[in-house]
Amino acid sequence: MKIALTVNGLHVEAHYHDDEIEKVHKPLLQQLAKIHAAKPERRTIVFLSAPPGTGKSTLTTFWEYLSRQDADLPEIQTLPMDGFHYYNRWLEAHHLRACKGAPETFDVDKLAENLRLVRAGEATWPQYDRQRHDPVEHAVVITAPIVIVEGNWLLRDDDRWRALAEFCDFSLFIRAPAETLRARLIGRKLAGGLSQAEAETFYERTDGPNVRRVLEGSLPADLMLEMTSTGEYRMARP
Repeated sequence: MKIALTVNGLHVEAHYHDDEIEKVHKPLLQQLAKIHAAKPERRTIVFLSAPPGTGKSTLTTFWEYLSRQDADLPEIQTLPMDGFHYYNRWLEAHHLRACKGAPETFDVDKLAENLRLVRAGEATWPQYDRQRHDPVEHAVVITAPIVIVEGNWLLRDDDRWRALAEFCDFSLFIRAPAETLRARLIGRKLAGGLSQAEAETFYERTDGPNVRRVLEGSLPADLMLEMTSTGEYRMARP
């Protein structure tokens, strides 16, 4: 299936094989529907954690689309974690602007409070503005019975991030070969106009360390997916 999606304000053409949709994506959404049906009186919160380059934003937007096509599935809404970056002025004051995107550059307490409100009922969600490079508060109104919070650090194994587990009904993780992620992330920078040398330098300085920290420092998830070297998804073997 080829499908045009709007991901973080950008138009993206995604491709998913029919076999993958039937064996991976639809069963996963059906599993989330069962989890929600067990406690339908409250919103179900799913964490999707994955390293940069795994296509998680496009994937969760595709899941939103699938949930709207099947009357037997509750609607799903994606909530990216990027809106919980500290503001640039804070990062500059704490000498963290250069490593923006690392776990230390997110306001975890603010994220926890927002998750508490999401669980309780009506809530909004901040959105990261990629032109201003800062969050915009209350940009997203949350309406769906199932939300998928997606980001790099949601399953990070340290005290601040582990505390978020109380808000999580089900967790997902996507793993992928490090070399595949390196190629994808460098390719992304090349497509954005950087030279090969600039793209490789950015990877070694920023994306590469984050990839390693996610792959090596995340807690086990309830369900793990694998992204192959060709960008397809499959259920991970134990």
